[in-house]
Amino acid sequence: MQYSIGVEYAFHSLFYMVDLPEHKTIGIKQIAELNGITETYLSKVFAKLRKAGIVRSIAGVKGGYQLAKSAEDISFWDIIEAIEGPSFLFQCAEIRKKNIFVDDPSVFTDKCPCLIKVVIQDAEELMRNQLRTKSLLWLHEQVHKDFSTEKKEGIVEWLKTI
Repeated sequence: MQYSIGVEYAFHSLFYMVDLPEHKTIGIKQIAELNGITETYLSKVFAKLRKAGIVRSIAGVKGGYQLAKSAEDISFWDIIEAIEGPSFLFQCAEIRKKNIFVDDPSVFTDKCPCLIKVVIQDAEELMRNQLRTKSLLWLHEQVHKDFSTEKKEGIVEWLKTI
């Protein structure tokens, strides 16, 4: 199991957006430079975040992106799901129906789900629920508290320049 690099790009990009003043935006170019990543791929990530309602884009000369809702209301799972999609990691192909010892594959219906699928998807749901308990604000607070005063001031000054 592995999430794409887009998930990491999303988290690291959104992290600094928490500090943006309410009506300020940040451009893809600035976010890409901040994190040392490519604008092209980051644009695709932000298109997914926008579609999911996590960020909104503002057109114009002073346009860019800003959080579409409070950082407290953006869970880890919201971000992951925006980038990776809502489907389960395990996709049961119902290979049990092809087993040579199965006399009648039509008995395998929704009333008789594959136990392997049930167990794995239950585990995935536990993981999703855990990821729903942590927010972008929580991440920001946990990491930001360990920043030096100089780093915090540097972030504020950097945000003023964009």
